Amino acid sequence: MSQTVTRALSLLTELAEGERSLEQLAGLLGVHKTTALRLLQSLEEARLVYRDADYRYHLGAGLFALSSRALEQRSVRRTAAPHLAELSAATGQTVHLAALEGGEVVYIDKFESRQPVRMYSRIGLPVAMHCAAVAKVLLADLPLPERQRLVAALEFTPFTERTLTTPKALLAELAQVAGQGWAQDRAEHEPFMNCVAAPIRDATGRVVAAASLSVPDLVLPYERVLELLPQLLATSAAISADCGSP
Repeated sequence: MSQTVTRALSLLTELAEGERSLEQLAGLLGVHKTTALRLLQSLEEARLVYRDADYRYHLGAGLFALSSRALEQRSVRRTAAPHLAELSAATGQTVHLAALEGGEVVYIDKFESRQPVRMYSRIGLPVAMHCAAVAKVLLADLPLPERQRLVAALEFTPFTERTLTTPKALLAELAQVAGQGWAQDRAEHEPFMNCVAAPIRDATGRVVAAASLSVPDLVLPYERVLELLPQLLATSAAISADCGSP
């Protein structure tokens, strides 16, 4: 990747965290302000960033159009949306749709819970692959050599006392997920959140996405979350059927 492209992407990533001044952005890149300004002017012309009256930079509206088109290109998202909306309405819980892209698992859709306590997640963000239920579903469907390669490259950050912290432990759980057809995150990423996830398959039978229910334990204990699993599995089966899965 060229240095210019790398620097432009670094600027966008930094601005995703909040507004920044020219001086701050130049410092981030380790370049003179004139170099940073040239990059920012190009991004402004593309409407990817804008400068406010106080000469501070923000992400621009052009990114809205790009993100919308990126989501539109994921046919499984269009197919799944009405089913997931119905599941969220029926259960009152947060529903996610995730897919494996470029060695990462990312959320591609989300339907918010009616509960006051909610899971922090955003469409487009990657998930922690060693503990998220959707990631376990997607990894479990991969051929074993590819599964082992991806697991070996993970950072096993211990988010809670329940987080899996070794490749051996995760691979063992993935084998179980592959056999049972669903996955769990029992307070592995957030200590108050339990999730269950199920696979969505296409016409080839390959898992192309994963759907999940996320429930704070203040709302339902883990055992009650498992009672929602049949609804989730029925939903994922309906979506898979609409995707052409036999």
